[in-house]
Amino acid sequence: MFSRAQVRRVLQRVPGKQRFGVYRFLPFFFVLGGTMEWIMIKVRVGQETFYDVYRRKASERQYQRRLQDASETELQQSIK
Repeated sequence: MFSRAQVRRVLQRVPGKQRFGVYRFLPFFFVLGGTMEWIMIKVRVGQETFYDVYRRKASERQYQRRLQDASETELQQSIK
């Protein structure tokens, strides 16, 4: 594992400390975020991507809400 001194030494070697300060790491995180997004869109695990699963789960939740609303409506009508 890395020691604190080694990590600090590596971070000190990133250029732009005086001009940009902490923000000098921003391009690295921007590229990291873009890479993660590309992976979620393009890389398939089995037959699905991350967004396929997201869309399916969202539609399942919407269907469950509609069923619940319909059963509540029927319950209210039977009470009247």
